[in-house]
Amino acid sequence: MRGAVAGGHPLTAEAGARVLEAGGNAVDAAVGAALVSWVAESPLTGPGAGGFMLVHRARDRSTRVFDFFVAIPGLGDERELGEMHHVDVDFSGGSTQRFHIGPASCAIPGATLGLETAHRAFGRLPWRDLFPPAIELARGGVELNDGQAYLHRILDLILRHTPEASAIYEKTAGPLERGDWLVQEDLAKTLELLAENGAAELYTGELAAKTVEHIRAGGGCFTERDLAEYRVIRRRPVRTSFCGEEYYSNPPPSRGGVLIAYGLPLLEELGVGRAGSAEAIDARARVMREQLQAPTGRGLLRALELNAAVVTRGTTHISVIDGQGDAVALTSSTGAGSGVVVPGTGIHMNNMIGEFDITRKPKEGARLSSGMSPSLVLRKGVPHLVVGSAGSLRLRGAVMQIVVNVVGHGLSVEDAIERPRVHLDEEDVLHCEGGHDPAELDKLEQLGWNVTRWRNRNLFFGGAAAVTLADGVLAAAGDPRRGGAGVVVE
Repeated sequence: MRGAVAGGHPLTAEAGARVLEAGGNAVDAAVGAALVSWVAESPLTGPGAGGFMLVHRARDRSTRVFDFFVAIPGLGDERELGEMHHVDVDFSGGSTQRFHIGPASCAIPGATLGLETAHRAFGRLPWRDLFPPAIELARGGVELNDGQAYLHRILDLILRHTPEASAIYEKTAGPLERGDWLVQEDLAKTLELLAENGAAELYTGELAAKTVEHIRAGGGCFTERDLAEYRVIRRRPVRTSFCGEEYYSNPPPSRGGVLIAYGLPLLEELGVGRAGSAEAIDARARVMREQLQAPTGRGLLRALELNAAVVTRGTTHISVIDGQGDAVALTSSTGAGSGVVVPGTGIHMNNMIGEFDITRKPKEGARLSSGMSPSLVLRKGVPHLVVGSAGSLRLRGAVMQIVVNVVGHGLSVEDAIERPRVHLDEEDVLHCEGGHDPAELDKLEQLGWNVTRWRNRNLFFGGAAAVTLADGVLAAAGDPRRGGAGVVVE
């Protein structure tokens, strides 16, 4: 087999699979898939995003994380940050969330330079050869599926917040709907520039100048130095063992992977139980409670800026294993999106500064923290599971539960992702997704848990993508909650 790819959209996964078919390796496939995700999943990711790529190389069994998350702007600038714009988004009729958007909410993006840096280090195919599918889709259009139509609907006030954004995301004074075509001609031109000239276009070239000018005109404090001095950071992953296998994920200053690595050994001590049983759910919930208490109770995260941790709402993930045993987990995000599209570029900027509570002014150039947790599990030194998820505060719980389902319960990747999940919130309410056995939930209440029963599966519990390799057989799956997909390349 040549490999397997999973992503948040069928076109994303198919693009990665085509790269594998063309002889590309896992990094090539992840880059090709990511470029298509910029088009097919544009409310969630793009050149204006930040993220992380975990890369495992079979040749020397090394694992590293490329940190290209967003940074605080303002290098060499004395001006104060302008006022952010505020919109209230209605989720499912009645539940509202305030979003902080506009130019002042934008942080320095790292996605483009991150992909290029990883590709230069480990890619096999030429950089420009990875762009044509994304360019073609941006110019020809992508038909909205159910998952993307839902995102366009709930994020409508953001996606049509400015004239530049409305020109892309509006249809007769309303949001694009299922079956409508999303055409992004300006983004196609940007992709062509990046294909020919590389990421430098966005950090020191024409795209950089346009971005700085537009953000500053709206009250943001981007400078040319911010983009020119932005660097991708290589980090050693956090690591722990679970049920005889090795778990790797995103290290500090981000906290999602750290908390998962903290929780898995605790869960192993408690016992994983039978999948779906009250005993198994009880153990997971107790671990989640420990994770919530970890910053003060355990001193685990003293090095992290906990009050400045980004709560990423708009996130997507790509997982890849190639035929040589190399593996990539790539998670990226524009937050909820800022509603700011740089004129003539199609670049929708992130709103990461608006996504966290500032207790003290961060230093210009500082890398923000994140809950994103691109993860890898090795069995006897060989990739067994590559996984990551969207889901804001539920992201780490989704990843941990899929690891438990695959490694602890021996489930297939499809079953592991589809199984109903749980989430313990800060008020100690245990949210149980639709699909659980009601009798087992009754037992949980008898054990003292304050259970909230959801009727159906819901994106609230995360949107994962994962690939497994077990006994020489590859499998891949996207999350049905997100409309994701997986492709195995023979």
